[in-house]
Amino acid sequence: MAKLNINGKIRDVQVEPDTPLLWAIREQVGLTGTKYGCGVAQCGACSVHINGELVRSCVLPVGGVKPTDKVVTIEGLSSTSSHPVQKAWSALDVPQCGYCQSGQIMAAAALLRKKPKPTDQDIDDAMSNVCRCGTYQRVRAAVHMAAGRKQA
Repeated sequence: MAKLNINGKIRDVQVEPDTPLLWAIREQVGLTGTKYGCGVAQCGACSVHINGELVRSCVLPVGGVKPTDKVVTIEGLSSTSSHPVQKAWSALDVPQCGYCQSGQIMAAAALLRKKPKPTDQDIDDAMSNVCRCGTYQRVRAAVHMAAGRKQA
């Protein structure tokens, strides 16, 4: 049994310590916005924030998360989809299939927390998530919009 602080609620999860955080989030807690993509921390579909830092949850064992750590999933970013990144994603119709988008949004939110006015290069460096549909130009434009800049 582990105690996890997910989206501001303490959750008791019945998993082994080596269980990836992704599976505890999805299967034990029932928050399915965080996606499984590759299982080796390459694609970013499983991205969450832990204490404000972007983390790939598919390779982080539950045993590596302290009860005091604050885990935020896409569901916890904003319950009303009012986060500036979510608004920009919607305004620019960024997703096509949408599978990678929760990870993309979490990565963009983490970037903007660190660099409120990122350059194209900052965005390209930080947004390492894989999008099979190739919406990278719209992702960049949405990050600029969320930062309060005109879309690129």
